Amino acid sequence: MEREVMEYDVVIVGAGPSGLCAAIRLKQLAEEAGQELSVCVLEKGSEVGAHILSGAVIEPRALDELLPDWKERGAPLHTPAGDDKFLFLTEKRAFRLPTPPQMNNHGNYIVSLGNVCRWLGEQAEAMGVEIYPGFAAAEVLYGEDGAIVGVATGDMGIGRDGEKKADYQPGMELRAKVTLLGEGCRGSLTKGLFERHDLRQGVDPQTYAIGIKELWEVKPEAHQPGLIVHTVGWPLDTKTYGGSFIYHLENHQVAIGYVIALDYQNPYLSPYDEFQRFKHHPAIRPTFEGGRRIAYGARALNEGGLQSIPEVGLPGLGIMGCAAGFLNVPKIKGTHTAMKSGLVAAELAFEAVKADDPKLMTGYRTKLEQSWIWPELHQVRNIRPSFRWGLWGGIAYSALDTYVLRGKAPWTLHHHADHESLKLAKDSKKIDYPKPDGVISFDKLSSVFLSNTNHEEDQPVHLTLKDQRIAIDVNYDLYASPETRYCPAGVYEIVHEEGQPRLQINAQNCVHCKTCDIKDPKQNIHWVVPEGSGGPNYPGM
Repeated sequence: MEREVMEYDVVIVGAGPSGLCAAIRLKQLAEEAGQELSVCVLEKGSEVGAHILSGAVIEPRALDELLPDWKERGAPLHTPAGDDKFLFLTEKRAFRLPTPPQMNNHGNYIVSLGNVCRWLGEQAEAMGVEIYPGFAAAEVLYGEDGAIVGVATGDMGIGRDGEKKADYQPGMELRAKVTLLGEGCRGSLTKGLFERHDLRQGVDPQTYAIGIKELWEVKPEAHQPGLIVHTVGWPLDTKTYGGSFIYHLENHQVAIGYVIALDYQNPYLSPYDEFQRFKHHPAIRPTFEGGRRIAYGARALNEGGLQSIPEVGLPGLGIMGCAAGFLNVPKIKGTHTAMKSGLVAAELAFEAVKADDPKLMTGYRTKLEQSWIWPELHQVRNIRPSFRWGLWGGIAYSALDTYVLRGKAPWTLHHHADHESLKLAKDSKKIDYPKPDGVISFDKLSSVFLSNTNHEEDQPVHLTLKDQRIAIDVNYDLYASPETRYCPAGVYEIVHEEGQPRLQINAQNCVHCKTCDIKDPKQNIHWVVPEGSGGPNYPGM
């Protein structure tokens, strides 16, 4: 069976903030020019928003540029940001610290980013954009001249044994004059392009964190719409970068989450269990007592900032949003920069299509440098890497950089790859995590159930090992199998058969956070896309 071929002017991979904003902007430009322009968006989730997870407090700057009448259009930005609280926690107490200026949220909105994307998808479809959820882009297509000419979706109906099943269907080729990738953090196609074209040459390694989030319905007396709380300190030690967020939305809903940088050193650390015990802090627990947990999810996020942004343009291609890494870490926001990167990409893609010259996309990074993204990220470039000196060293340097140097230091601090940071198990201290109580804290499997995660069982495992032996000879023997702890979904499990350890991969549980692809000490775990529509189905995350 041959692949079906569909042709478009622009194909966009990922119905996230960058991809949908790019699609809308392309249609706006075509309408202004009186031209026809065909635009297609592929989304691996079962629907737009199904795989979207963020805190989220959104700065509407890019949305104002794209759709100035978003309020009249009914955008789901319902809860204006109110009081900002920044707390330092010890095990029993909480101390309010001055809120850093970057974290001032006046004029911002607390949102469900998944619902924002659903709304953006409606706006795009109303303008004639074709959106195809449930189709995972699995391959980049090249023309005879080496330019990128589109993507192909993965085959459907392949059994776990690699053989074609009765319902087999080959993937489709979606060919385009310009292809835009908005896959999100650690996108699989993007990762392959970085390696094939050496796009990270001359820049720092990208660094990451894992964010774990729950959505709760709390008692009315515990709800303060617009309240924004961030914490640092307990339960993490002072060498580990991370902290929490608590955002009070509308309808008695509160989003709570914990973010831990993936350059942590102790292989016994479990981000999931740190989050669960954090909720028992005396300053945190009262908000959630008597409430009901209604959703759970996890996602890796970029923390490298300016010095980790790779080359993002190739002939016929642009890489947008978190796939490239535009998160502003001190601001704890990346949606506005992702959206703006989509607008910039769309404007250049439109010129490339109009001129029938895909090579114009090689100027994408230059266009980004001329936008407001670059000065914003340049000003805060040294704050995240300063935490290599620990919590107190990082806070002290950040105060110096922010209030004295004002982001204009004549130096740039640099990053190291996260997977290089783990210490050996024999040199590390085991962590005794309390058992979940089923009221405030919960086990992994009950959490995965809330994420509505599902995959077709009889398909190739999408979490692949480059070398099966490394899982035991290195990870198990030297690092005590850290993948069994850094995965927030219970995907990785050590089982013993005839007295010998074996790594079992429960791919059905995978919430597509990509942490394993990032943190594995020998980069032996490789995440590839499963069949389309597989993974979590987040209702309002």
